[in-house]
Amino acid sequence: MQKTLAQFSIGGGSNGPGIDIQGPEGFAFEGAGIGAIIGQSLSYVFAAAGIGLLLMIISSGFSMMMSAGDPKKAAAGKTALTNAIIGFILIFAAFWIVQIMGTILGWQSILDIFQ
Repeated sequence: MQKTLAQFSIGGGSNGPGIDIQGPEGFAFEGAGIGAIIGQSLSYVFAAAGIGLLLMIISSGFSMMMSAGDPKKAAAGKTALTNAIIGFILIFAAFWIVQIMGTILGWQSILDIFQ
């Protein structure tokens, strides 16, 4: 079974003479506002951020191992690792802030995204 993130057709379609966007199952673009589109894409954004974090940690570890005693290269690897950890904390905090704001303001659509 082939899965794609989105399919675009230019020229004509269900949305008129512009661009027709068809997303994966459960991802409804037609008639949706920008908030609904962002809400539906949050799980993909957090997954991509997690993959980016993993790649950055691996890259910084490789950089520190291959520094061969050079303090500048080792410091660059440590800086990259520090930035990766700070990025993880920011992503984690953003997730929880969105969840807390959804609970406080009663936005059920936000709370249903990760269920």
